[in-house]
Amino acid sequence: MRTMATIYTLAGITIGTILVTSSNSWVLAWLGLELNAFAILPLISKPKHPRSIEASTKYFLTQSTASCLILFASTINAWQTGTWTITQMPDKLPSTLMLIALATKLGAAPVHLWLPEVMQGTTLLTALLISTWQKIAPMILIFTTSNHAPSNIALLIGLLSTHLGGWGGMNQTQLRKMMAFSSIANMGWTMMTLTSEPKTSMMNIMIYLLLTTPMFLLLAQTSTKTLQNMTTMWTTSPSSTTTLMLLLLSTAGLPPLTGFMPKLLILNELITQNLTPAAIITSMASLLSLIFYLRITYLTTLLNPPNSSTSTTKWRQNMNNLKVAPVAPTAVMGTLVLPTLSP
Repeated sequence: MRTMATIYTLAGITIGTILVTSSNSWVLAWLGLELNAFAILPLISKPKHPRSIEASTKYFLTQSTASCLILFASTINAWQTGTWTITQMPDKLPSTLMLIALATKLGAAPVHLWLPEVMQGTTLLTALLISTWQKIAPMILIFTTSNHAPSNIALLIGLLSTHLGGWGGMNQTQLRKMMAFSSIANMGWTMMTLTSEPKTSMMNIMIYLLLTTPMFLLLAQTSTKTLQNMTTMWTTSPSSTTTLMLLLLSTAGLPPLTGFMPKLLILNELITQNLTPAAIITSMASLLSLIFYLRITYLTTLLNPPNSSTSTTKWRQNMNNLKVAPVAPTAVMGTLVLPTLSP
């Protein structure tokens, strides 16, 4: 029965996302977002713990508020234009309200406080769904309406997200909260060039999803949830430790790894748009994220905890190859050497 319930839940999440990506009407898009949000609630509240119930309640209230704002903005737009078409949103009021509502669903600043608490209150695999799959549908809507989105508000959301995501992850010891603030900072990079170069923003979010997926799978496979657990991860699998180190450095945006490419293109676009101060501020804010990425890397690969000769080593535990198999293709693509960029 539990397996069937999980299958139905995942089917609802998938159908909701497909409905949003294939619809041209705000009514169908709103219906897909609602189906997507309600389908994941059983997964969030599945652990028998008060934190999971609290996380599911926060997720429900936040997503419902954002959905109501989306319906309100689309109704105003339909009243002014006479159509429910997604691409027809010329007025500033509904486009601004829609951008704020979709940013709330994505967990971008300043409406981001629900994301760390929700991800901390659920399992690692459910946190993986929240930080990857659940972002696809709102991002598709944002990119569809990017030509009508107010550029100043999008730039402000991007600056706030990069700074608050970097500062918020500095003092965290829980990896799920740290990954949540990493998601907030990455959403800031995506928002920076949303109106001027949406293709670059799309590339940035796709590479982030590509990097986050194997990272969460490795953490779930080794049952690693805190920074203290990271110090003994090498006893589970040295290859997984090395892969996780490269994924962390790639997410931080260090060359020559894959994560450096979208950040370089975003900075180049900001300078092209005569937004050099914003490019400088964003690059300085990325150093904050780099600090806690390097801290995780240091604890994982360079620091060995004191162990007695009678302590049980984690590498004696059996590792299921079926669970490790999905990590390989995504991890390799996330740690490729940066392609040569032609001028």
